[in-house]
Formats: sequence, structure tokens, C-alpha cells
Amino acid sequence: MREISPGIFVETDQRGANYSAILTDDGFVVIDSPIVPKQALAFRDDLKRIAGDKPFLYIINTDHHRGHIVGNQYFVPTPVVAHDIAWKHMKGYGDNFKQRVIDSFKKEPEIQAQFTDIQIIVPKITFSHRLDIVRGGRDIRIIRIGGHTAATSAVWLANEKILFVGDAVWVDQHPYMAQGNSKEWLDGLTFIRKLRSDQIVPGRGPVCGREGTERMSEYIRYMRARVRTFHRQGRTKQETVQTVLREMVGWFPIQPALKSKTESQIKQGIGRIWNEMDKAAKAKEKPEPEVDADDGGGE
Repeated sequence: MREISPGIFVETDQRGANYSAILTDDGFVVIDSPIVPKQALAFRDDLKRIAGDKPFLYIINTDHHRGHIVGNQYFVPTPVVAHDIAWKHMKGYGDNFKQRVIDSFKKEPEIQAQFTDIQIIVPKITFSHRLDIVRGGRDIRIIRIGGHTAATSAVWLANEKILFVGDAVWVDQHPYMAQGNSKEWLDGLTFIRKLRSDQIVPGRGPVCGREGTERMSEYIRYMRARVRTFHRQGRTKQETVQTVLREMVGWFPIQPALKSKTESQIKQGIGRIWNEMDKAAKAKEKPEPEVDADDGGGE
């Protein structure tokens, strides 16, 4: 764990995502919680040692995916804060979701064995667009930016010029796009740049600056452009996915052990964008409803 500014701590070496904490005069505000139980407990205990007798005030989940929320249970009774849509998903997580968490570590039995009692701690505080938290000398603004998911949110410290962007930004990694909206994602990245932060804490990878958002925008724009071209040529979704995959794999390094998983992730993103393009094309083709010339449009 690294202190990137006085009282601002970031952990970028754990499984699942990046995890952060903001120390206020009243206690810690935590941003996302580790998925691996032993790592979650270690993260919590490290923060406790730093805070002394100060409590955990809030946990902010930047979205509802397992890498951001499973560790919430180790911070109980700290209230969880998240977007309305994240709450909607999380309140529906049951045995199937818990089993998927366990199955995601099927090749790592030593981690699987740690999941003895998964409890989903749903948000107690939600918002639709923006939420301001003013505690202990810190002004913390949570802003929905969407894109990666409909619930994806950023945490902005305007005074410190530090921005935590969740999975809106992946540094030197292929992003997970299977539940995303690529146009909204690009708009969100533009918004992030307009804030002119000094440091950006991404969802995955090292702390970065503006360049991290620009590379992510380039990646998404290129994928959109290639999918649009093939869609307009009448190529099938399967043809498009296979062709564009070969063009995208070299954008970021891929660990050999994760090659199959990463390629599947890229395919899902291409397929998602193909669906967006197909939906937009069909909407343009839809004929305008006919209006009776004698009707006059009604009252």
C-alpha cells in the first residue's frame, strides 16, 4: 500500500481491482473492498493501524462487480455507498453469484478455501448522479460516469486534485467491456480529463495521469471504428469478433497464463459494441409512423 498524498492510500497489487482509502480527521473513507478474504483483512488491518482509534466512516463501491464489493463484509458495520443501479444489482446477489465468485478461483484452491461464508453487504446510501461527503476536513464528491457499467462512479477530491475512477480506466490492460456502453464510456473519459486532476487512480493498474485516460479512449474508439466498418459491410457478428480480436490483442500486454481469459474478454467487448451498432442501425431503418392527413394531429 502506498501513500500518494498525505492521508491518501492506494493498494494496486491485490487481486480483483485497486483499493484506496482517504483518511479524514474523523476516520477513513474506503474506496472498494478486496475480493480475496485474506487480502481484505490485511487491507483493513493496515488501515486500522494507521487510523488508530478512528473508525471507518464509509465504503464507496465504484460499481457492483465482485472485484469491488465482496470485501465489504470485513468492514461491517461501516455503511456502503454506491449508485442506485449498483444497489439494484447487489440486492439481487444470491447463491448463484456467490458460487461464481468461488468458481472464479477454481485454479487457485488456496484462495477458494478462504471463501467460507460470503455475505453481500448492500449499499445503505445511494445516489443517482452525484453525492457530496464532507467529513473531517475532506470534501469528497462521488460522480456517476457510467460506461464500464451503468453504475460506474468516480470519487473526486477537488482540493487534492486526486481522482479515483474505478474501472473507467485500466492502465496497460484490456478492459472488461461486456456490460458497457462504449459511447457513454468515451463521454465519461472526456469528463475525467476536464477535471484536470494531478493524479488518477484507475480501477486496474498503476496510478496515472491524463495519458491513462487517453490510451483508454484510443482503444475504445479504435474498436468502435473497426466494428462499425464491418457492420456496414454486412459482416456477421461472429466474423467481426474474430477479425477485430486479431487487431486488438496487441494493444496491451497479456500474461501467458491469462491469454485465453483475456481474449474471451476482448471478444465480449467487441460483441457488445457490435450489438450497439446493430441496434443503432435498426433504429435508423425503422419507418416513421403514418399519420392520417385528415387527423390534424389531435388536440
